[in-house]
Amino acid sequence: MPAPTPSSEQPFKPQSEYNLIEYNAEHKLLYLQGLVADNAYAAITDFLTQQSEYEIANLLESFPNQDRQIIWAQVPEHLRGEVLAELEVDTRQPLMENISSKEISLFTQDLDAQDISEILETVTDTVRTSVMATLDEDIRLQVNKLDTYADWEVGSYMDPDIIQVQDDVSLAHVQEWLRENDELLDDQSQELLVVDQGQQLLGLLSLVDLIKHNQSSLVSSFTDNAITINDRLDIQDAAAIFRSEDIRFAPIINSHGELVGQLNGEDIMEIIQDDVDSTMKNLAGVSQDEELFAPILTSAKSRSVWLGINLCTALLAAIVIGQFEAVLAKVVALAILMPVVASMGGIAGSQTLTVVIRGMAMGQIGGSNRWWLFNKELWVGAINGLIWAFIMAIIAQMWFHDGKISAVIGFAIAINMTAANVSGISIPLMLKRMNIDPALSASVILTTVTDIVGFMSFLGLASVLLL
Repeated sequence: MPAPTPSSEQPFKPQSEYNLIEYNAEHKLLYLQGLVADNAYAAITDFLTQQSEYEIANLLESFPNQDRQIIWAQVPEHLRGEVLAELEVDTRQPLMENISSKEISLFTQDLDAQDISEILETVTDTVRTSVMATLDEDIRLQVNKLDTYADWEVGSYMDPDIIQVQDDVSLAHVQEWLRENDELLDDQSQELLVVDQGQQLLGLLSLVDLIKHNQSSLVSSFTDNAITINDRLDIQDAAAIFRSEDIRFAPIINSHGELVGQLNGEDIMEIIQDDVDSTMKNLAGVSQDEELFAPILTSAKSRSVWLGINLCTALLAAIVIGQFEAVLAKVVALAILMPVVASMGGIAGSQTLTVVIRGMAMGQIGGSNRWWLFNKELWVGAINGLIWAFIMAIIAQMWFHDGKISAVIGFAIAINMTAANVSGISIPLMLKRMNIDPALSASVILTTVTDIVGFMSFLGLASVLLL
């Protein structure tokens, strides 16, 4: 469906008035592209006013930097802080280059500590100091606490602004406190965190227990155990706990057992999505930091490293082929069939590699099951190798009417597909043992192995049977 003609007299329809299927994310993008092309600034502002901070952030990341600056100038001021917090670092940084510390202070005054910490990652120390000085003392302490953690630690992702109650107060007292501070609870809140006088986490108090029991009873009488996570734990391990325990949030404690924050399900979902994006980029040999609309030279530079590595591996395969120049010169059919061997092995290995890397990311591979998987992939490769070797041998026979050529291509495919499956599980396991991210380099190594094994088996058999 074509985007509507942009004009200030034709604002985008509010969500309650449009069909969600018809007016999807792509339609919004097309509409905004039209507004930007026409320099319809008032209409851009009207359109953005009707979007959430998540939608605006996604739209900004869908434009090259020059157009982002135009759109950013039209973002309503009351949304700018939340939008900045939702943007990727590489998108946020250029937008903030010309923003003063005074403006940043205005954007951040109503944000929570997590969002403020995200935004201040991309400013100079001078600007950071200036903005921090304007923050409420409690928020400033929370931001400073978040900044003490490494990027991979749970503490850097937790929400330090938590709702907690003392164990030695009555249920009636808690209800009265919540009524006076009803803004603390959101629609998702089901439990309250219970601590003692020393800030030691004791457990959870459900809102159901809070309401239905004798109001003179103490909170400690209805405190349930909680699944806790240490603030220094690797965030990937925390994500695995969320999946295995099927929880929506978890209290975060330090090494002394003191409550320091909570980790929420939406944060875990964002972490999992980032991990998926990172794995996809690594498998393709693309830098994790490269965004879709990065500058040309930046993208070219980030990709050139792995292209260079791939060239080296391709030259290794070429050297192997060069050793069989005599047989290739005499039997032209081999040159025609040779890519088939490498291609079948590459696909078979990639299938195994993808499944194995996903299993490793999910924490499903370890201990004795590695040998079970190795044996499984060996047999899967052998079975599929024999099936497709037989099919390709028939095709070669119909094509070249030479039984020896058919045998060579058949045996080579069987050998290479079996080796590819074995390599698809062996390579990532070995890389992990060496503390190297399998997603980063496994695919390049696998390609090298399947090419060399494929060409060596194909041309080696041809040398024996055809010369």
